[in-house]
Amino acid sequence: MEERNMFLTKIRKLVKEGKINEARKQIKEKLQREEDIEYREKLLLELFRIDVLLTEYKLTYEEAFNEFKKEVPDITKEEFEKLIFENKLDCIYLEGKIFFFKDFLFNFFKLNSDWESKRTKKKEDESRQILFKHQDEIKNKEGYIPSLKVRVRHSITINPETLKEGEKVRVWIPLPRICELHPTVKIISFYPVKPYISHESSPQRTAYFELYVNKNKTEVSIEYEYVSRAFHLYVDSSKITDYDKNSDIFVKYTNEESPHIEFTSKLRKLAEEIVGGERNPYIKAKKVFTWIIKNIRYNLPYEYVLYDNIPEYVVEKRKGDCGMQALLFITLCRISEVPARWQSGWYMNPKRQSPHDWAQFYVEPYGWLYADPSFAGGMPDERKEFYFGNIDAFRMAANNEISAQFMPPKRHFRSDPVDNQRGEVELIDKNLFYNYWNYKTEVLSYEFLY
Repeated sequence: MEERNMFLTKIRKLVKEGKINEARKQIKEKLQREEDIEYREKLLLELFRIDVLLTEYKLTYEEAFNEFKKEVPDITKEEFEKLIFENKLDCIYLEGKIFFFKDFLFNFFKLNSDWESKRTKKKEDESRQILFKHQDEIKNKEGYIPSLKVRVRHSITINPETLKEGEKVRVWIPLPRICELHPTVKIISFYPVKPYISHESSPQRTAYFELYVNKNKTEVSIEYEYVSRAFHLYVDSSKITDYDKNSDIFVKYTNEESPHIEFTSKLRKLAEEIVGGERNPYIKAKKVFTWIIKNIRYNLPYEYVLYDNIPEYVVEKRKGDCGMQALLFITLCRISEVPARWQSGWYMNPKRQSPHDWAQFYVEPYGWLYADPSFAGGMPDERKEFYFGNIDAFRMAANNEISAQFMPPKRHFRSDPVDNQRGEVELIDKNLFYNYWNYKTEVLSYEFLY
């Protein structure tokens, strides 16, 4: 076992040094001799991770510089080189050549606000004004508030060059779950074959398509309609009661879920520092939430398959996206004996749609409440509190667990082993990563219900 772990450590060192070809060679040689099924899976995962890494760092020096110049027309090569030297631009060397992370520019401006004044002017984000208006309309209401009826078309188009005529393709597209946020969900249409629709309460709900390739028709799609409710509640922390620690909710949602919800010594220590001697579960969760929005900066990460333990990474780097911040919130809450769980899907504002993750936490006698630390962190100070306990209606919640198996199950590595927002595609012999296909989520209609 020690020898095997040392080999994996050596492979990761080679990858970190940019010696991709040597890393691949050694893994493939090891696979030829290795018979242990579990260890073979680990070796194959390392090969998969290398492939993913290469899709993440795909911008050449000139491409990255030109992208930067679009934002800051006056940037010089000397200034660009200085930013590289100061480690302010996310780039690595692969086989002796420099490559930049595909989202390096977004992350640079998020972490270096002093450069904002040098950027070309951007249009005002209309979606924020719609969101603020919506918050103001529900803040004097209590409970779940029917707010929207949304019709969506989600499609996946596979690159025909990756397929053989007549080859079997398996596709999973995320669907809204029937839950407190979505009391009704209706399937409108699908293409090109009828999919298997997983149970309405599946932890990661999908429409599953199985078809044989016709190279002239490589698109799969489903159209659905759902009602979305906002949630707003005034919580009196003095009315919070103790948990029944033998209840199903407490046992399940204060437990570890390897590898991304683990009670490591570093995270235990941090939870203790944040929560201190506090005994009220609601206030514990509030302390965790407040620490995250004050200390963690929003940044676009690599694909989640490249991380061993996401909350540990976030604490170490003090940055992370919505899902990373949600996982940190959940982990710190569970360590502090506050039941917490995952929720994710899409943010479906009429003016902007994007994949999004958030969390829930449980307190007696109020039940499940919401927490969206990444949204709170980007809000004006007077609006940050909204996202502790409450949630807007611009959500499509497809998942309420991480790393849950699909129905029917996937046979190969998932492109995203944690979440499911874009979808998943595989052939009989392998997974098809995101670079082999495109997805599109279109809002076809919006109807406000209040």
